[in-house]
Amino acid sequence: MSAQLDWTEAELLATAELAEPLFAGGRRCHGGFDASGTYISPRTAGRVPAIGNWQAKHRAVFGTDIIDAPLADWPGSYPNVAQGRLLLRHGVTAPIASILTRIGTVEGFGGLIRVVGCGEVQPHLHEPITGTALAHLERGLFEAHARDETGHGNELGHKEMWFAARDIAFDRPYSEDETAEVMARMGIPAGAAAAPSRGQVGSAAPPPVEPLFARVDQGFESMLRFMVGLMFIEVSAFHTFAWAEALLDDPELCAGDGEAANIIRYISADETPHVEYLRTAITEVRDRTVIDRDGQHIPGATFVARIWERGMAESLGPRRALFIEATNREIARALEQVAGGADILQEFHALSDIAPSAPSTPSVEAHQ
Repeated sequence: MSAQLDWTEAELLATAELAEPLFAGGRRCHGGFDASGTYISPRTAGRVPAIGNWQAKHRAVFGTDIIDAPLADWPGSYPNVAQGRLLLRHGVTAPIASILTRIGTVEGFGGLIRVVGCGEVQPHLHEPITGTALAHLERGLFEAHARDETGHGNELGHKEMWFAARDIAFDRPYSEDETAEVMARMGIPAGAAAAPSRGQVGSAAPPPVEPLFARVDQGFESMLRFMVGLMFIEVSAFHTFAWAEALLDDPELCAGDGEAANIIRYISADETPHVEYLRTAITEVRDRTVIDRDGQHIPGATFVARIWERGMAESLGPRRALFIEATNREIARALEQVAGGADILQEFHALSDIAPSAPSTPSVEAHQ
């Protein structure tokens, strides 16, 4: 029997039958557990096999592998685990709570995937896309991703799950006002991460940027830019998952007997299909031919490579620098109120492992 390549939206949004739902901090989250107690991510009953089928088809038809963005291309989390443990040993929890708050808020940005679609993708590509991830972006893939990040119905998504892990680890709830204050200090304005409802457009869409290919339909180009940037966030987040698990799983430093760390593990499991469908769809563009508004052809490898390089520069350059700067302000602010704070700060910086050299940018065209 041939592998299924055409999937309905309902199939891509379906969750496997669960024996027990997931609760975090007493609130219902998405996903849950099978009869053996194994965690089952939401909306993966059809989505995971569909992605596997599309990847296998692409390899068979084009003879190329699926594009990769190795985790090693991103530096580790800041602060690192040793720095985080130092702060927590001294009872300085505010900076770590602020980072967890920021992560949860940024997770909410994933809901924006609902409004970046360009409609039908086929008019922008020369080769057919029937039976591909590209053909299903707005037929379930974007919606599943958005629901995972921001929740759906009465089930909480990653944004609130990060907040729950924070509240459990530090044994107190953080109010919405506190969260807003943290985000303002860390450079994220109020409402910036508001997740649009399905079908909502307008101000929720990402702001326009200078096009890389002026003659290409900008709805299509901006969709690919968002997808590449989001994939980079998702990949680099695996450093964050390891960091958070290491800190929150330590009973001498955090409350909750490891429950907070388990929540992070569940989130990490949920992110894998995000990375997989994004890199599959990006590969499908890379190995095809883009058609601009004048009917001219652009090699997909050239198109993706330029978007990839800009996205890497943004991810590893000013965006990371701004985060480190904001984090250092949070740490200095917290230590000002602690006896011996200056000595703790000096030890904190001595534990830093930030590499001074510039990161490398992988070649995308080499896959063609």
